[in-house]
Order: sequence, then C-alpha cells, then structure tokens
Amino acid sequence: MNYSVEVNNVTKKFGKFTALNDINLKIAEGEVFSYIGPNGAGKSTTIRVILGILQATQGSVKVFGKDAWKDAVEIHKRIAYVPGDVNLWPNLTGGEVIDLFVSLRGTHNKALREKLIKAFDLDPTKKCRTYSKGNRQKVALIAAFASEADLYILDEPTSGLDPLMEQVFQECVLEQKKEGKGILLSSHIMSEVERLCDRIGIIREGEIVQVGTLEELRNQFSANNPGKNEPTLEELFMQHYKK
Repeated sequence: MNYSVEVNNVTKKFGKFTALNDINLKIAEGEVFSYIGPNGAGKSTTIRVILGILQATQGSVKVFGKDAWKDAVEIHKRIAYVPGDVNLWPNLTGGEVIDLFVSLRGTHNKALREKLIKAFDLDPTKKCRTYSKGNRQKVALIAAFASEADLYILDEPTSGLDPLMEQVFQECVLEQKKEGKGILLSSHIMSEVERLCDRIGIIREGEIVQVGTLEELRNQFSANNPGKNEPTLEELFMQHYKK
C-alpha cells in the first residue's frame, strides 16, 4: 500500500509542555482519514508538523516518502491546505486570490475553476474584504480543489458554510478520493466525518487514543459495553472526552 503521509512516533514539545506524545498515523493514497478531538487536543499541531511548519521534537514524518521538515518546499508543490479560518488579501477579488493560489502550483485548468466557482455559488468579482467567513472559506476550498493536488489537508474546512455548501464540499472530497488522492480531514461535524471517512483517529491531550474504521470503533465499544445499542460517532468520541 502506498501512503501519502506517515507519522511515526512523533512527539512535539513546547518547552515543558508536550503537545503531541508519541503519535502514529498513516494516510493511504485514495483514503479519507478523519482526525477528531476536542479543542486543544493536538490536531492543528499535528497538521503543522505534517506541513513542515513545525519540526517534531522526536520521531519522523514523511509525506510522499520525503521528510516533512527537510523537503517541505518540494512537498508543498503537491499539497493543498485549507485552514478553518481563512485570511485573504482584502483588496484582491476572490477570483484573483483563486488564480494566485492555483498559479503557484503551476496548474491552469480554467474549466475546473469555473465549475467549482459555480458549484460553491461564489461571486469571484467581489473584493475579499466584503466576504463573509463562509465566502472566505469558499475561496480557499475552490483554490484547493482547482489546484489538483495529490494530498488535501483540511482543518475544519467547512467552518462558516451553510448545509448546501457542506454538501458541495463533501462531493468534492469524494471525487478526489476516487482519483486516488490522500485526504486528512479534521472536523467537529460528526455527520460529515461519518459520510466521508475511511478511517478515524481520535486524539485527546496530545495522544491518539483510538484509530480504525467506524465499524472497528463501534465493535470495540460494543465489546467493552455489552448490551448497549450501537453507538453514534459522537458517542464514540465522547467516551474519550469524558475521561
């Protein structure tokens, strides 16, 4: 199996504080891996280490088989990243920002660009300073999916989107999955995770406490809680959060 991302025994410390403690995860090509946990659990720190923004204190991170820290510039040519709170250049239009991001990757699929703008119902002629939070997210998502990347790292990407646009986002993710792209999705929207994910990693206080398919996580829960009904993903998540 080919892996887009391999995180091996990674610890990240900030002084005496341990943000990540010996975590391991792998994301295969064509897989949607969902990363869930409460605020402050270490999700964004993990993502920053994978992106090469932060260097791991211990352990190794490989993206496309390359070192995430040493080869970050090369790796970023094949990655699309969407954060949960997008800041854009206020005096540029949405269309100009999309074109800028896409041109940085060297792709020029105008038909795909127009298709995504229409699907996300974005007016690309407006200045970014006039956009709502939801419209800023649309710009980032359109730029990401128009870039035709090999790995998508999506950190709360649908924050601010209405349900209709969440549906469009989910369809885009599934399309990229079909094309064999790796996808790391961090989300608090459990229905989104249930629909999209192949595997789930639950992180709590810097440690990954459970990894597996939704079916595997449910089977583990049932084995530990005989007689209880099949749990929802939210219940699976909350059993760790309450501890």
